[in-house]
Amino acid sequence: MPQELRAVDWTGSGLALIDQTLLPHRHETMAVHDVDTLVDAIQRLVVRGAPAIGAAGAYGVALAIIEGEREGWTEAEVRAAVARVREARPTAVNLMAGVDRVMTRFAEGLDAVLEEAAAVQREDVAANRAMGAFGADWLLAKLQQAGVERPLRILTHCNTGALATAGWGTALGVIRELHARGRLEVVYADETRPLLQGSRLTAWELVQEGIPHYVQADGAAAGTILRGEVDAAIVGADRIAANGDTANKVGTVGVALACADAGIPFLVAAPTTTVDLATGTGDEIHIELRGEAEVLEWAGVRTAPAESRGHNPAFDVTPGRLVTGLVTERGVLEVSAGELPGDRLNMGRSVSSSELR
Repeated sequence: MPQELRAVDWTGSGLALIDQTLLPHRHETMAVHDVDTLVDAIQRLVVRGAPAIGAAGAYGVALAIIEGEREGWTEAEVRAAVARVREARPTAVNLMAGVDRVMTRFAEGLDAVLEEAAAVQREDVAANRAMGAFGADWLLAKLQQAGVERPLRILTHCNTGALATAGWGTALGVIRELHARGRLEVVYADETRPLLQGSRLTAWELVQEGIPHYVQADGAAAGTILRGEVDAAIVGADRIAANGDTANKVGTVGVALACADAGIPFLVAAPTTTVDLATGTGDEIHIELRGEAEVLEWAGVRTAPAESRGHNPAFDVTPGRLVTGLVTERGVLEVSAGELPGDRLNMGRSVSSSELR
């Protein structure tokens, strides 16, 4: 990309969010100056992707303070508004982590809150760059051991690029790194039903990078893998439990099962802020259920019988035993071989940008 995308940007008085509901046909920015608009933007997926909504949530604390001053709110009312931001989407732990981190400086005032929110955003970009390098190194070494020396064919699910983060990307960041090294042949991007984050967003980012790719139906992924057309799958995560179980966009677990059957690597790329050591296993992860219309309608037109009901989980959980590698800004854990986040990651604090250099 000629210039790094910023899905979340602080303008000095509010947030500017790339409206991802309009891509790829329109590239527009939404101005956000109040908590209600931010909560709506997060829930409607104007801004989405765990790291991106973590950054939006961090700045949401500043929005609540500014709105409170404008409207004459009490401190209790400002804190209640912050709580609404924190709870806007329940599965992605980054949103809660971003809000909670910034709230540690709430008593210091607006400038301190903004300083911490900017640090959240800056550190996410640095972490993404680091995990891109770690993930590419690990994947190339792993596949070289299997006798694969040619440029790689990679499958990915949902959107994990600059649009889903503070910049660069998690899983798509690893793909971008492979491309930069001349070690990428093609990407298979699952369309990602029902909101098509793969065909609308991932494909759009791949076009900006000049990366060869195919968009395929989610139902085609397993067959593409089992036919030997894919060397590895790389996905992101919205929450990772202490045992390595991983919540990601619905459809991910089918990709992981196919990779296990085919004997190829299934790599999860996510910052350490996505690892939730307070969640022991994937059974404890709350899975967001979204509105029925997303699966019963297409472009506002009913496609299912009037009598049908819609089941629309936004995420599924991939068992840790299927995760060949978990790449963070601190390296790669081979989860399926027994290296668990709860055992290996020092999660006491976030890694600063300077530590990652």
